[in-house]
Amino acid sequence: MDPALLAAALAFVAIGGVGLAFSGGGQPTAAAKRVKAVAGVKVDRRKQAVENAALKRRQSTQDALRELSNNEKQSRKRRVSVKGQIAQAGIKLSLGQYWIGAAALSLVLALTGLIVQGPIGAAMGFFIGLFGLPRWILGFLVSGRQKKFGSQLADAIDVIVRGVKSGLPLGQCLRIIAAESPEPLRSEFQQLVDSQAMGMPLDAGMQRMYDHMPLPEVNFFSIVLIIQQKTGGNLSESLGNLSTVLRSRRLMKEKVKALSAEAKASAGIIGALPIIVGVLVYFTRPEYIMVLFEHPVGNLILLGCAVMMSMGIFVMHKMVNFKF
Repeated sequence: MDPALLAAALAFVAIGGVGLAFSGGGQPTAAAKRVKAVAGVKVDRRKQAVENAALKRRQSTQDALRELSNNEKQSRKRRVSVKGQIAQAGIKLSLGQYWIGAAALSLVLALTGLIVQGPIGAAMGFFIGLFGLPRWILGFLVSGRQKKFGSQLADAIDVIVRGVKSGLPLGQCLRIIAAESPEPLRSEFQQLVDSQAMGMPLDAGMQRMYDHMPLPEVNFFSIVLIIQQKTGGNLSESLGNLSTVLRSRRLMKEKVKALSAEAKASAGIIGALPIIVGVLVYFTRPEYIMVLFEHPVGNLILLGCAVMMSMGIFVMHKMVNFKF
């Protein structure tokens, strides 16, 4: 046999064997199948782990929101009490001292009403002094303190955002706010820092702050901190967005106040006009208007006027005050 032909045949067989080996003979080998199966299992496990983590984060967020909602409903009863309003006003006054002062004021007003109007005036003065005027003063103090706190909270959140971006922990940022912020922000954050130092959880400390300051802004701030603590995430980005939202809400509130100023002034003039006219008539012709106070029919007319005026003032108050 020709050696050259034999060498060519052997080379052809060798090249075909190599090609067959590299191609796997047109059929996947058991090793290749095993590699593909293991790779598929790893991909499935990775996908399942991502889905489980997202589901767990979603459940944690829902649980946190549900817990905050339940705490808000429970604390609503505490905020409407006299003790809760004293805490919101930020005054160093116990419940007993408050009622002693209210009782003293009611006695003074009762004596004044007895001298001016008799027993009916004494009863009205006692009721106003015990339940009306002290609660009104307390509500005025609470409203002013909450307004100051709401206007300062966005600046405090900006301090936390800058501190977290620079590498400071959340607790250190809260201590900076408690040390350098004006009142009432200083005292509320100082209580939060003290509660953290004593081992109280963050959600309990934020709930205590919300009891003292029942504002939507504080509720938003509490939700962001608690959800971030339980589920993780970018705290600086979340608080930065919250700061932008709070400033936008404040801007919208001031805009609404400016647009409704004319309506409020008109409502105040309309509500005060009958009283002003009555006072002017009393000083010009007292005998003309004293019939309303001395005659029984006049007393009924005054009662009907008081009821209608109260209804009108209530309706105008609802018309010029906006909830947003």
